[in-house]
Amino acid sequence: MRLCRFEHGGRISIGVWEGERVLVCRGDMLGGFERTSATLSADKVCLLAPLVPGKIIGIGRNYADHARELGNVPPEAEPLIFLKPSSSIIASGDRILLPPSSQRVDHEGELGVVIGRMGRSIGEDEDPLRYVFGYSCVNDVTARDLQKKDVQFTRAKGFDTFCPFGPWIETELEPSHLGIQTRVNGRIRQSGNTGDMLFPVARLVRFLSGIMTLYPGDLIATGTPAGVGPLADGDLVEVEIEGIGILKNPVIGSYRKSI
Repeated sequence: MRLCRFEHGGRISIGVWEGERVLVCRGDMLGGFERTSATLSADKVCLLAPLVPGKIIGIGRNYADHARELGNVPPEAEPLIFLKPSSSIIASGDRILLPPSSQRVDHEGELGVVIGRMGRSIGEDEDPLRYVFGYSCVNDVTARDLQKKDVQFTRAKGFDTFCPFGPWIETELEPSHLGIQTRVNGRIRQSGNTGDMLFPVARLVRFLSGIMTLYPGDLIATGTPAGVGPLADGDLVEVEIEGIGILKNPVIGSYRKSI
């Protein structure tokens, strides 16, 4: 089921995306909802980010080829984690804004994992995927020069618009072997598969739950394959994940912010 959040007629609602139509629902996406009798044409609604996460947990260097392309050693024992602010979230179709303080801003197409129920210190006898609500596309946009300058990741990954997320949440998906592709202006930049993750989804969820309580609506960006590259004013970047869909965002320079 593809669950979306959208605006129509000045109202924000949730629904089930079914190709050319949206089945309107009432209730809370994570807390319980039901379908109504209303149906809208998909081209008449404005998609929003599927939700605004309580926290966004990023996973660094979770694909060995990406770690090596940046001259880093892939982690072996434990995942490398960082946080992005929820203020960096934008929807599919929204604009990525290039900040004037950075001379190189990169795309990073990733599988996003949305937590569905509270989890803390998930045991080895439990299936961590039971805590997952669904999956989506994420672009972990990164100011690469600032990342190198600061060493830690907060500023480089925390700018407004630096976490495109969507276009919806797919709730019926097996995450272990999904193709991921990132395109810029139609040209393939990244092509990978979740099967190449050093730390798969289940292990990430269990590991993270031992550090911080995971709450419904939290978002995990699971890392990016090789092929990251710079974005420029006027680009269109697309992240496509098998079984989910396509996250599309135009890119503008900061000098065009008021346009």
